[in-house]
Amino acid sequence: MLAYSTCSAEKRNNFLPDIEKRQSLTAFSALLYLFAVPLLFLQKFLHLKLILTGPQLAITIKRLAHQVLENNIGLENTVLIGLQPRGIYLSDQVVAEIKRELPADKVKYGKLDITFYRDDVRNEIRIANHTDIPFSIEGKKVVLIDDVLYTGRTIRAALDALLDFGRPEKVELCVLIDRRFSRQFPIQPDYTGKSIDSIISQKVRVFWKQKDGKEEVVILD
Repeated sequence: MLAYSTCSAEKRNNFLPDIEKRQSLTAFSALLYLFAVPLLFLQKFLHLKLILTGPQLAITIKRLAHQVLENNIGLENTVLIGLQPRGIYLSDQVVAEIKRELPADKVKYGKLDITFYRDDVRNEIRIANHTDIPFSIEGKKVVLIDDVLYTGRTIRAALDALLDFGRPEKVELCVLIDRRFSRQFPIQPDYTGKSIDSIISQKVRVFWKQKDGKEEVVILD
C-alpha cells in the first residue's frame, strides 16, 4: 500500500510540470494572438495611402463636371458616356452635377460595356455588363468617363466599341485618377481629377458609397 502511494505521488509530481507547461504555452499563445491581430491590421493600414478623402472626392467631381461644361457650352452636340463597370459610378455623379446647371433633356448620357472589345478577353473570364446608349453618336462630340486611367487599354477598347454607335466628330476623355508613366497606348485625358505617380506593383482603388459604403481613393502597396 505504501509502495502504491509512493508510486502515485511520483507520477503526480511528474505530471504537474506538464500541466504547468501546457498552461504556460496556452497563456503565451493567447498573448501572441493579442499582439499579432492588431499588428496584421496595422500592417494593412500602413500599406494604404490615402489619395482623396470623401469631401475631396466630392469637390473633384464638381470640378470635372464644370470643366466639361466650360468646354462644351450647353452640351450642344455633345454626349456623355460612362464606362462599365466602375466608371459609371463617376459618370453618374458627374452627370448629376451637370443636370444642376442644365435642363435634364439637354443632357444625353449613356453607358458602355467594352468587355468583348478588350485585347485580353481570351485570357481572362470576364462578366459582361449592360450597354445603354439610346442615341446615335454620329457626328457628335463624345466625352468618355472612367474612374482610373492606367495602361490605356480600356480606353482603346472603348474607342473600338463606340464605332458600333456611329462615327463621332471628336472624343474626349474624363478620368478621376490618371496613373502617369504607366501608359501602353498613346492616350491622355482631357479632364483629370488627380494625377499620381505609381509603380506597377501598386493598385489604385476607388471606393464608391453606392457599391462600397464609403467614398475615397487609396493606393494599395
